Parts: sequence; structure tokens; C-alpha cells
Amino acid sequence: MTIVNILILISSLSFYSYVVSYFTSPFMKKEFKRFNLEKLGLTVIILEILGATGLLIGLKINIILIVSSLGLSLLMFFAFTVRIYIKDSFWVSFPAIFFMFLNFYIFIKSI
Repeated sequence: MTIVNILILISSLSFYSYVVSYFTSPFMKKEFKRFNLEKLGLTVIILEILGATGLLIGLKINIILIVSSLGLSLLMFFAFTVRIYIKDSFWVSFPAIFFMFLNFYIFIKSI
């Protein structure tokens, strides 16, 4: 197993856990409300499910890996942008930055 494959699994499982926590933890829905994006919450979750699933399928079908990793990287770029806009601290924003760069690295390695 290559380092990129390990990173794909880490990213995919992390996004799946975020999706589960959205449905099981009231904190996650409160965060979307705090961002003033509560109407987009379910859309973001669907994009995360598609991206995480695409990363796993992308282990066999490279074009899906390319699209999924780029999509998740862009999604995390927008998440980071929102966190800057609402003036969150660096440490609160760090997961968005981390997953943005992680998925961009996967994207670069997959093209």
C-alpha cells in the first residue's frame, strides 16, 4: 500500500465520520447555523459523502479519484474561507486547511 493510498483512506474515513457526526451531534448543525449556512448543511454533507466515496472508488478508477480529490479540496477551501470570514481562530480553522491540502496533494499525485 502506497502513502497516497493511506492518505486516501484517512481522508475518506474522516469525511465519513464528519457525515455521521452531522446526523448524530447537534453541535454540527449549530456550526452551520453559526456560519449562516444552515440551508446548505445537507448539500455539504451530500458532497462530502460523494467525495469520500469517490476517493475509495478512485483507488480502482483514477478519473473518479481526480474529480473527488479536487472536489473535496475545493469544498475545504470554501470551508476555510467561511472560517476566515467569521473570524475563527487558526486552530479552529486548521482541519479545513489540513483537508484542503491533503486532498489537493491526492489530486496532484493522481493526475
